[in-house]
Amino acid sequence: MKKKPFVTQEKLQEIIREFPTPFHLYDEKGIRENAAALKEAFSWNKGFKEFFAVKATPNPFLIDILKDYGCGCDCSSMTELMMAKACGCSDGDIMFSSNDTPDEEFCYCHEIGGIINLDDITHIPFVEKAVGYIPETISCRYNPGGLFKISNDIMDNPGDAKYGMTTDQIFEAFRILKQKGAKNFGIHAFLASNTVTNEYYPMLAKVMFELAVKLQKETGAHISFVNLSGGIGIPYSPDQEPNDIRVIGEGVRKVFEEVMVPAGMGDVAIYTELGRFMMGPYGCLVTKAIHEKHTHKEYIGVDACAVNLMRPAMYGAYHHITVMGKEHEPGDHLYDVTGSLCENNDKFAIDRYLPKVDMGDILVIHDTGAHGFSMGYNYNGKLKSAEILLCEDGSYKLIRRAETAKDYFATFDCFPEVYDKLLQ
Repeated sequence: MKKKPFVTQEKLQEIIREFPTPFHLYDEKGIRENAAALKEAFSWNKGFKEFFAVKATPNPFLIDILKDYGCGCDCSSMTELMMAKACGCSDGDIMFSSNDTPDEEFCYCHEIGGIINLDDITHIPFVEKAVGYIPETISCRYNPGGLFKISNDIMDNPGDAKYGMTTDQIFEAFRILKQKGAKNFGIHAFLASNTVTNEYYPMLAKVMFELAVKLQKETGAHISFVNLSGGIGIPYSPDQEPNDIRVIGEGVRKVFEEVMVPAGMGDVAIYTELGRFMMGPYGCLVTKAIHEKHTHKEYIGVDACAVNLMRPAMYGAYHHITVMGKEHEPGDHLYDVTGSLCENNDKFAIDRYLPKVDMGDILVIHDTGAHGFSMGYNYNGKLKSAEILLCEDGSYKLIRRAETAKDYFATFDCFPEVYDKLLQ
């Protein structure tokens, strides 16, 4: 199998004439088609809503596209809440799933109509103090502990995660919250990351639906929604089969009919908080080959670095690379593809077979639409790149400019005698 870029070499050359590499490019057509497919897959549930995980790709232009399909925002910080509000999200459009949360963020979330998703039972008094009371609608995050398995394969280790409440704690939390005035309850869980299997969501749904039935029966709390969170992954490598969101939606529907409907809970809404699935395949990092090095290995140096895409350096994650214009040439050259940071793990690929790379070649690094730009940083004084949207009609537009040295030095502006010299 081959991964094909969503943009042609000719279009990239046109964009590069106006905006120099490196930059992140997003595919509006792909984003829209995917959002429509998700909405259709869960259309059987009257209250279904996707809360896009803002942390994956925090850009208002992209959030606005998703809003056309009824999506809200899942936020985890003050600035993400501010972005959601600025994008026009209002009551019921924001889910606040945070941890170790400052009081002022709980307060602001409630002010703008967000739903607080409590990470821990000890946060109840913090919310009560920050807001002045317990909101009528509130959610609790669940962590069953142990290992999460599909068949005999271990998908993840929730017991080692810092998030969520134990089984005993979530029952106690519901009783406390109900006594303090909460009327509409939700439950939330994230048990595995980037699963490339249609089985994960239905299995998670079964765990959550059975918990919801027990919680409502034993505490008397009214469960109004079950939030299946994220975890639906994407095929980073060419040999992986992508998830089929329609199969996933149907699998969840079957479990809903088996567990929730007989318990008289057929009106419970299903929420999702997808980030990687919503945006990952519809973004790429565009970079240029600027150096080659022949020592103990063959190296291709590009003008992007881990500042632009941290996942390979941080996790050893695989991102496919296409050398534009050489898609049909044999991959018979073994390279490490590197950035310019003073760190040896600043590599986009290690021992990767590619067509012969010549200086000036444009490389497209695939699947950077989620947790790409958003994980960027400024180590070595590197500046974050631009973000560009490839529109459905074939045009393109800048949706975030590249950082400049002035941006990097901006927080020194309280010392004019230093700031002015830096910019000279």
